[in-house]
Order: sequence, then C-alpha cells, then structure tokens
Amino acid sequence: MKKNVLALLLCAAMLCMLLAGCGAQNTAPAATAQPAAAEEPAEEPAAEEAAEAEEPAGPTDQELADEVAALIDAIYVQERTETTDADCAAAKAAWDALTDEQKELVEGEEADPDYFGRDTGDASLDDALNADEIGENEILVVSFGTSFNGSRTEDIGGIEKTIAAAYPEWSVRRAFTAQLIINHVQARDGEAIDNMTQALDRAVANGVKNLVVQPTHLMHGAEYDEMCEAVEAYADKFESVRISEPLLGPVGATGEEVNSDKAAVAQAVVDAAVAEAGFESADAAAAEGVAFVFMGHGTSHTAKVTYTQMQTQMAQLGCSNVWIGTVEGEPEETECENVIEAVHAAGFTKVILRPLMIVAGDHANNDMAGEEEDSWLSMFVASEYFEDVSAQIAGLGRIEAVQQLYVQHIADLLK
Repeated sequence: MKKNVLALLLCAAMLCMLLAGCGAQNTAPAATAQPAAAEEPAEEPAAEEAAEAEEPAGPTDQELADEVAALIDAIYVQERTETTDADCAAAKAAWDALTDEQKELVEGEEADPDYFGRDTGDASLDDALNADEIGENEILVVSFGTSFNGSRTEDIGGIEKTIAAAYPEWSVRRAFTAQLIINHVQARDGEAIDNMTQALDRAVANGVKNLVVQPTHLMHGAEYDEMCEAVEAYADKFESVRISEPLLGPVGATGEEVNSDKAAVAQAVVDAAVAEAGFESADAAAAEGVAFVFMGHGTSHTAKVTYTQMQTQMAQLGCSNVWIGTVEGEPEETECENVIEAVHAAGFTKVILRPLMIVAGDHANNDMAGEEEDSWLSMFVASEYFEDVSAQIAGLGRIEAVQQLYVQHIADLLK
C-alpha cells in the first residue's frame, strides 16, 4: 500500500515538472519581442534630412547666367586694358560651364545667348594678318571690323587678299578700330586681331620704314578721322607714312556732287544685286515691279551727305528703282519709314534689301534682315504695301570691282 502511494507521489511530481517546463517555453517569445518595440534609431533619417535642409543652397540657374552676362558686358568695351586677355578667357570659360538651358538665360546690358552661341561661320578660315617679319614696306588695311566670321573672311579678307596679290613687294597686315569686336572674336574663337595701337607698335618693332594705310571705311566719317589721328601719332616712327582714300573718295560739299569712286561703287553694287536676283539689268527688274534698297550705316558726321550723293549717283546711272537708306536715319530721307513711303509712291510692289556696307555683319543680319519687329525686313512687310520683300546678305568687300577700287587707291597714293 505504501509502495502504491509512493508511486503516485512520484508521478505527480514528474507531471508538475513537465507542466513547469512547458510554461517556461511558452513565455520565451514574449520576452524576446520587447527590443523591437523599443528601437529608437528609426528617427535618424528625419534628423539627417533636417540637417541637409539647413545647408546653404548653390547658385540658381539664373544667378549663374547673370555671372556670365556680367563677364560679357565687361569685355564689350572700346578700350583694351592689361586684363583684357584674361577677361576674354574668363568669359568664355564661364559660358562653357553653363548647361544649354542656363545659356538661354544669359541677358545683360549687351550680353545675350548669341554672343557666344550664334554660328557665324568658321573662324579658322580667317587670317588675322598679325605676323611679324614684315620687312621695310607695309600696307596696313584698317577696318572697323566684324564678329561675323564668314563676312570677315569673305568681305574684309577678300579686300586684303586682293591688295596683297597686287603688291607682292609689300607686306599686308590688318588692324580693326573696334576693340569690342576684337574682344568678341578673341573670347569666342581664340583669334587675336590687332587694334590700331598694336598694329602700329608691331610695325615699329619690325623696323618698317614705309607705311601705307588703306582704310576699308566707306567714307570720310568719324571712324576715318579717328584712324588718321592714331596714325599721325606714329608719323615720326617711319620714314614715310601715307593714308589712302576710303572707298567712296572725297566727300564733296553738296548732295549733287559725285565722283568716279561713287560711280564705280554704285554700278558694282547694282550689278551684284541684279545678278543675284536673277535679272539681266536693273531696268529688267523695274519692269517686273522690283525695287532695290541699299542700306548703309548713317552718321551725324558732316560726311552724311555722302548718302545723298549716292542717291544722286544712282539717278545718274539711270536706276529709277534704287533707293539708299541708313540704319541711323541720317540724313533724314534715308530713314526706313521715309524709304518705304518713297518706294510705295513710285509704284513698286516687290523689294530687295541689300547692305551698302563693306561687311555683311551685325547690321546686315539683324538691323536689315532680322526677325525683330524693328528690322527693315519686318517694317517693309508690316507696311503691307508690297507683295514680296526679301534680303541679300552680302557685303561690298566681296565684290571684285570694289576690291580693285582699293587697289587703285593705293596705286594713286604710291604715284
């Protein structure tokens, strides 16, 4: 009996131990689940975002574009300084660092996306004619200049090459009078063109004895006068210094005075315009209702009478369908609105615009043939007087007869 009781007690004890063991296993997962609920590092990303938000932001697209505009405006000047080369390089480097979208935002007093971005032709085809080893005899061809690469090569370069071919015993060199254009070409294309001071200093340093200066300027205007002053300051540096006539020769006192130079240029530009338009003559174009308008620069200088003389010259050539206009509207009859009314009153229904300028540069491409409302092309169209208005983009400098006229001017000077 006692053995049976003892056996029952042992069984009961073992059962309690088994129950206790099962209870311990069931509570273990609850104990291990607690750390997951207590984790705090999950808030760290929010703290990092807050820290990043406090960091200063970089310059905006517009701010970067404005920096480039300021650098362009800084080199759009008429005076060369000790920092000009570095300033040109800095402007180009800053432009190249912009994205295409940022470049479109560039806008300053003179700056715009076209300053560096416009395709004006291949600058590598142009010869800056700034080499040393000149020799004793130099012909310095002086131009206002242009940043349009194609026009610089064909118009100014055409004149220079023709002169060089005609006078192989002379070294032909180039100078521009517009420093702002020199800076533009240097910054954009890396082409270094001498200004007047640089060209004259180069001539002195190379031991030039006889200097002939041939301006490509149209007339005896303000640019021509400034060029003469620059040359005269160096007169004692050479054995001889001679300055040739501009393209249209002496000015004359009244609008009725003409000369052989004006006659030659008038005939040359009419012939070129008529040929490009596909007519045999100016009379043939007139019979089809076509008028030609040649746009010059214009000036407040007393030489502005030259434009009136060119209109007189056209009449003497019998060109009843040709008008002379100017960008500046000086003299008054050459203002665009007045020319429009004159062409309309004469009964012509078609108009062809062409520059009366040595180069087909900014004025020809923008003021004459541009898309803006104030371009001559747009104003002629807006008048609604004409069935058709078109433009020929070609400078006088590429016309062979004009090139030969410069050669003749030098020949007259050397006599």
